[in-house]
Amino acid sequence: MASPNSDEWRAICDKFTNAQNLTDVESRKDPENDPFRSKYKARELLREIYCSLKSFEAADGEEDAGGESGEQRPPEQPLDGQTEDAFDRGLSGDSPAGMRAAKLGAVEYYLGVNHVDTEELSAGQEHLMNSIKLLDRCRVSAENVSLYIHVRNQLGILWAGRDETETAQGYLETAESIYQRYMKEDGRPPTDMTEYFSTEENLLTHQERTKRFELAYTHTMYYLAQVYKNLGQKERAATYCHSTLQRQLQLNQFSPMEWALNAATLSQYYITKGRFMEGRHCLAAATVISGLAGEVPSEAAAQESETESERREQLRQKRAEIARCWIKYCLNLLQDAKKLLEDNIGELDSDRQDELRSARRQEEEEEEKGRKSALLFGSEDTFDSIASVEEKVMCLLPLNFTEARGVFLVGQNYVAQAKEYYQMDGYVTDHIEILQDHSALFKVLAFFEEDLERRCKMHKRRVDMLEPICNDLNAQYYLLIRRQLMFELAETYNEMMDEKLSLANRQADMQSLDSHTIKKINHLCSASTKYFQMFLDSLCSPQGKPPEHLEEEVLGPALVAHFRVARLHSKLISSSPSVQLENLNRSLENYKYVVQYCEAHPEATTAVETELELSKDMVGLLPLKINRLKSRMAANN
Repeated sequence: MASPNSDEWRAICDKFTNAQNLTDVESRKDPENDPFRSKYKARELLREIYCSLKSFEAADGEEDAGGESGEQRPPEQPLDGQTEDAFDRGLSGDSPAGMRAAKLGAVEYYLGVNHVDTEELSAGQEHLMNSIKLLDRCRVSAENVSLYIHVRNQLGILWAGRDETETAQGYLETAESIYQRYMKEDGRPPTDMTEYFSTEENLLTHQERTKRFELAYTHTMYYLAQVYKNLGQKERAATYCHSTLQRQLQLNQFSPMEWALNAATLSQYYITKGRFMEGRHCLAAATVISGLAGEVPSEAAAQESETESERREQLRQKRAEIARCWIKYCLNLLQDAKKLLEDNIGELDSDRQDELRSARRQEEEEEEKGRKSALLFGSEDTFDSIASVEEKVMCLLPLNFTEARGVFLVGQNYVAQAKEYYQMDGYVTDHIEILQDHSALFKVLAFFEEDLERRCKMHKRRVDMLEPICNDLNAQYYLLIRRQLMFELAETYNEMMDEKLSLANRQADMQSLDSHTIKKINHLCSASTKYFQMFLDSLCSPQGKPPEHLEEEVLGPALVAHFRVARLHSKLISSSPSVQLENLNRSLENYKYVVQYCEAHPEATTAVETELELSKDMVGLLPLKINRLKSRMAANN
């Protein structure tokens, strides 16, 4: 092998530097009609380096270390024994023969990456496997451990791209094991692969070596997070994703907006698991880190270049996406609290409320312990900023209206932020989804409100935001969304009707209701019935014929709609016997539909067990009531 200071070796180092520059810098300038021009040039330089190394090896009388056409070997499996062998077998990493093998392996690695980057995956795989074969001759050491990890990372990416997830898992878990054992048994800042082809004056500092090595392992963790996600191992994927994000901050190797979005996305996993402390921390960190990505554009942005304008537009969109994640946080926190506090008829259980309130102190102490043991994001510069964002919203379940309102107001603030970007003009679906979340926030807040009049006003806010959009949407292009809105509006009017009936029952006997109250109750009944019927009509054929078989996605809602329509008709108040009779007959007709459909389609019973049982009761009772009314009408005539 040529000496480090020889002209031959300096020529190799220069070629390697040029190849790196072509790959990392010049390739970005390549024209669209020749996108890989620079990478092809880099490949030729790498091949020349490989030939030079082989000639040095031959001159030194070494045995063949395996060429570019080396044989394939089976994909790695995640077995610890293989990692053990890598540490214990073969030549020392810093022996002349070991270093020659490592350098050849590094060139094979760079050739493999080059071929993958130019979409020649089979050739890329062959070079990467050659690199592993060469490394089989060496023991893992400070001189080559970085290369061991990089080549396995790259093979993990390659196989994951082919949807061979378990094969990718094997390579990446081996890389992880190599890192962990090296840090346990050695731990020195290892040689970076680029230093194989650097002159002595250009070697890296220990600090830079450590940073590059830790970054390689961070990539291992990032890719493993994706692999575990694709394998359905969600908890494990979340753990690796969280650790990856933390390491990126520590190494100061991250794109602020990409990092923030990943943290916000991770928060959604924690939220669905009821881990609101972790979810809040992810979102607070996302909010703070996204602020590092630049200012939101102002009117002056119109004079900027198109590229800069596009970049700022992307920032606005991504911040709006983070705001939407915050909305989900607030909504899920309120909904989880509601599930814990509601009784068997969906009302606030005061006894349960007292139990949870007495347990709150212990819960707060456990939260503090959890905060200390949790994997926190940020550095000393960002800890305080993240904590200040967290303080704006609780992560414990709210137990009363005051606490629930605090969460609601935070969610409503993020609704406003999200709507600034996702406007109706251009983002119809997104805008409506945000409005539906806003409506859901009002709905769950109403659960905590004891004053029935104020509850009704909250439901009225829901109607006011959804009704105009539902009526204006094109039925042909937005059928599914209109169905969602119809059903929610029907349910909302139904809830308002129930609140008004409860108020009336408290204030007076139903027989002595004033005309204004009767008119209001009937209006709410009719409005709810109208939207339920609109929903049912949307399921009919163009000729208006109801479907004989309800599709699975609309089965439950359709049967519930018939049940609600039946109940609503029975709640309408009228002094006219003929109108009463008409309402009762319509009520019976809809109850019968639920029963008859479930008899014809037994699989539907699980979707509406409660409604079916009540419908059967009413099908038995209503004919008696109808006959009594008919008898009274006949007697009066």
